Amino acid sequence: MEFFCYHRDRPGAAALRDVLLEDHWSYMDRYAAELIARGPTFAGDGDHEPPTGSVHIVDLPDPAAARAFAFDEPNFQAGVYRDVLLRRWRNTLGRTMWDFPGGRTGGNRYLVLGLGAGEPADLALPAGRDGLIAYGPLLCDDGDAWLGTAALVRAAGPGEAGALLTADRYAAVEVHSWAAGGRPS
Repeated sequence: MEFFCYHRDRPGAAALRDVLLEDHWSYMDRYAAELIARGPTFAGDGDHEPPTGSVHIVDLPDPAAARAFAFDEPNFQAGVYRDVLLRRWRNTLGRTMWDFPGGRTGGNRYLVLGLGAGEPADLALPAGRDGLIAYGPLLCDDGDAWLGTAALVRAAGPGEAGALLTADRYAAVEVHSWAAGGRPS
């Protein structure tokens, strides 16, 4: 089962996040085979801005394992994060971020998060999907009910990234600057 996890940083937590970086990476190393995508989000439009959160898309056996993954994470345990969005997710592209033909760097990259309101939307891959790194619906724990859509995308800017989703079908659409995560090579 695939899960989308977005830990949102608590304001002023950047210094604590820096202190815990090795602990965070060591924790994620335990899930290397299960990770579909990972990386921090940032304020502004670049990875030199303060971090605002962390995205992890992971393939785990069940919702209980996903909750353990999200809430045992060292930054969460230490109070770096103010909240956690954890939802079942379907890997519509069928690949990991490491398989993205555009590589791990270059271009502006974004997390686009649409929180559902009503009938499912954007279940099919959008046209012109060359910039899609990860894409899929957010689902309830049993996988039946649609709750929104999450995508990682390379785009010219936040407006282009947000245009992936049909805005009037969502209660809210968020666009966050994002960078591929993990230990530096």
